[in-house]
Amino acid sequence: MNEIVIKKNLAPDVWLMGIFSPQVAKKAKPGQFVILRVVEKGERIPLTIADFDREKGIVYIIFQVVGKTTAILATLNEKDSIEDFVGPLGMPYEHNPDDKSYLFIAGGLGIPAIFSKVKMLYSEGKKIDIIIGGRSKENIFFEDELKKYCDNLYISTNDGSYGKKGFVTDVLKDLLESGKRYDEVFAVGPILMMKAVVDITRQYNIKTLVSLNPIMVDGTGMCGGCRVLVGNEVKFACVDGPIFNGFDVDFESLIKRNSYYQDIEKEAFEKHKCKIGLGD
Repeated sequence: MNEIVIKKNLAPDVWLMGIFSPQVAKKAKPGQFVILRVVEKGERIPLTIADFDREKGIVYIIFQVVGKTTAILATLNEKDSIEDFVGPLGMPYEHNPDDKSYLFIAGGLGIPAIFSKVKMLYSEGKKIDIIIGGRSKENIFFEDELKKYCDNLYISTNDGSYGKKGFVTDVLKDLLESGKRYDEVFAVGPILMMKAVVDITRQYNIKTLVSLNPIMVDGTGMCGGCRVLVGNEVKFACVDGPIFNGFDVDFESLIKRNSYYQDIEKEAFEKHKCKIGLGD
């Protein structure tokens, strides 16, 4: 169980893994996530279910090496196994069957988080536009996969090395100012990016959902680490989310909470790099 059956490098320090986990694959739905532990005494981290294959019993995850745990995970190869792989967790993505047109906006590691949702809606005959963005061309991935399931795919890069120079919000502004309208906008990526998207769509009164990834420990609502303010009410992203109405999310408090342990995380990562010879 939890054997890595597929491993593929998508971008610098970004990896796709297919994990053999029939029980999770059997019940997984778009929008849900897993909590995994790479080694017995390691930390638990949440990762979005990028896709799943129920027949083969495979769950696909995509992660970026940003800390100690993801660095250890990246050293594993096909036929290796992960200690724990728990899921599916969280509430699945739900949509209004009467809605016909959708815009998905994803930045960085948010790109794989939209894939299963887009596939589902496209199979229902919905009109789908997608905006993806990254720092530069090398940070853009899943382009060909997404093109199969949308009407238009727009790309932006901060440095202009691919697609439109600027941010995903610049493309969003262009589309809305040109007269394009959608029944729903779905945004996932860095918190500041999602906040910027909401600030724009609010002006046009377009329903906007966001997928949050706050600090999370157990993933079942017991620890309260992932609490967020939504509509002035405390919600737990692991059991009430991770998808919420973007207009109701208190992004300022979310930004503060997500920064609490950055120094500790950085210190742990630096110590790990020194141990495995990745330091200076």
